[in-house]
Amino acid sequence: MQKDSKIFIAGHRGLVGSAILKELQSQGYTNLITKTHAQLDLCDFAKVGEFFKSHKPEYVFFCAAKVGGILANNTYRADFIYQNLAMQNALIYNAHQFKVKKLLFLGSSCIYPKNAPQPMSEDVLLTSELEYTNEPYAIAKIAGLKMCESFNLQYGTNFLSVMPTNLYGENDNFDLQNSHVLPALLRKFHLAKLLSLGKIEEIKRDFGDPRDLAQYGIFKDKVEIWGSGKPRREFLHSSDMAKACIFVMRNIDFTDLTKNQKEIKNTHLNIGYGEDISIVDLASLIREIIGFEGEIVFDSSKPDGTMQKLLDSSKLNALGWKPKINLKDGITQVYQSYQRRV
Repeated sequence: MQKDSKIFIAGHRGLVGSAILKELQSQGYTNLITKTHAQLDLCDFAKVGEFFKSHKPEYVFFCAAKVGGILANNTYRADFIYQNLAMQNALIYNAHQFKVKKLLFLGSSCIYPKNAPQPMSEDVLLTSELEYTNEPYAIAKIAGLKMCESFNLQYGTNFLSVMPTNLYGENDNFDLQNSHVLPALLRKFHLAKLLSLGKIEEIKRDFGDPRDLAQYGIFKDKVEIWGSGKPRREFLHSSDMAKACIFVMRNIDFTDLTKNQKEIKNTHLNIGYGEDISIVDLASLIREIIGFEGEIVFDSSKPDGTMQKLLDSSKLNALGWKPKINLKDGITQVYQSYQRRV
């Protein structure tokens, strides 16, 4: 991948895509292609084909996806499986048709079985049942990585798949209903702090009517959180993820991942931080960073999801990449960025 190579970042406004775009720019890549949803609906197979035909990208970072937390995954099950499959079919097929040199597909750690041994290596894929609440999304992502693998085996393409752990970063989704756990907690504690300080105008600018905060478990003296707090999660900063994706695109080919394999499968790469944290401790850490002095209350009547999801990233580490941003520093950076936004 040269500095003037034609590179398409699909999903450049999302958490990972925006981080990859920023990192590519900082590394001096000059021929970057981006399209908003209004400019190109990635679910529209014909339009995607027209895009590849006219723009002829050489490299594709496939970051676009319909994503969300437990509530969103469980509520919009049809949307999650259909829209993700539609995007994957359109992008991966047309990348093959128009001879893209290399494509990097981003999956998710939820592809692994609910009760997989920890930490989860690439080889535990499809060894037992998935976690129910995100099963449609996980199945779509498994189909995407298998599609990349299958096109490589049948047509000799160079389409790679990476499976990131839970990501967070400066361009995250902070929607209280549809976001992932870390950004949701950050915003909840921020709003609770404003409420405790009586900063009503700031709450209105950030959220709206303060009387509606209670439905999200936000009070001046406490924050209510779904689940028992016992599940453990691993978190990776989006900037580290972006560097990892560019490292893979520049240094690793499909043939590097198939050496000594009699039956070629599970050629994807995990990308994780290497340590996890309980939701109890995560909530306490975020409360400390934000400076909220109220109580944390867990609602164990609500689902926990998978109890632990820690990735084994030793394969990628052995190939030469490791993360750099620790969780406390990363959350502090994200909170500072969030405050500037609101």
